[in-house]
Amino acid sequence: MQLALTLGRRGLGNAWPNPAVGAVVVKDGVVVGRGWTQPGGRPHAETEALRRAGERAKGATLYVTLEPCSHHGRTPPCADAIIRADIARVVSALRDPNPKVAGEGYARLRAAGIAVADGLCADEALRDHAGHIRRILDGRPRVMLKLAVSADGKAALPGRKPVPITGEEARARVHLLRAMNDAILVGIGTVLADNPALTCRLPGMLAQSPVRVVLDSMLRLPLDSQLVASAPDIPVWVFCTPAASGDKERLLALRGVTVIRIAAGKEGLPLATVLQALAERGITRLMVEGGPKVAAALLRADLVDEAVLLHGLRTIGPDGIDALDGLALRALTASPKLALVQTETIGGDKLERYERR
Repeated sequence: MQLALTLGRRGLGNAWPNPAVGAVVVKDGVVVGRGWTQPGGRPHAETEALRRAGERAKGATLYVTLEPCSHHGRTPPCADAIIRADIARVVSALRDPNPKVAGEGYARLRAAGIAVADGLCADEALRDHAGHIRRILDGRPRVMLKLAVSADGKAALPGRKPVPITGEEARARVHLLRAMNDAILVGIGTVLADNPALTCRLPGMLAQSPVRVVLDSMLRLPLDSQLVASAPDIPVWVFCTPAASGDKERLLALRGVTVIRIAAGKEGLPLATVLQALAERGITRLMVEGGPKVAAALLRADLVDEAVLLHGLRTIGPDGIDALDGLALRALTASPKLALVQTETIGGDKLERYERR
């Protein structure tokens, strides 16, 4: 099962809208097939592992990190493929909360005479499938907030001018986090100040860049920005209000940008509605990377499931921009809703990771 979990993590960030599942076929103590959910969510992990096992799957045990599906979608049910392969036993880490499955996969396997065991390494599987579970149960993605914070709690120079806060090692970790999330979200203020690409720039991993999402009520996204220039290759979704310019939407659409209009709330775009819209489009894991206003709004709305703080050594000064707009950093680090679960030194910087209690 540990191997299956490791394989499943290969799909994090590129298996959406499906969960990133891992599967291993074992016969007589030997691994004869392994699989993980492929990019775009298909083929599923179980069918990949069975394909690689071939005839050796007969009488074998299948280890899988999530209950095999039992319903017809764009592909036939994995439960049927397992039955056809004449698997003798299935060991699953976790029951799938998806109402289209929800125990039916196990029931179909048992009805075919296959022994089923459930719950092995369940806690680890819960972490790996947290995005899928959040989307199914709550209708929104799992939200990970990432903040780079100076030694004096600042995120930018006066005037919101960007400044390097962490070193190369920490920035490489951020790019890895991007690759493991389905989408990355920023506010238009971050785009106008930094002109970011928001891609994964680790060697050979550009194709694993997440969907770039921008909160932009009035469609101020510059046509000559890095995001627009790269939209034909890596998706860019922009949320705006009905009041935004139709002409600007058409210009952005011609350049490959998807514009999504939602009704404005009292303070601009309502984050809960944005998250719901992302979930409806298949996003299960969302990384939020900027800026201070968006980060503070998510905390106030209790929509942060995980927070990654990267503490740099440099100071910016009292006129710098606070990491959380209108909130002290303690609103996150001392929040009763979030618990510190990891501390790590990365180069000269410190990483702290918090998770929802």
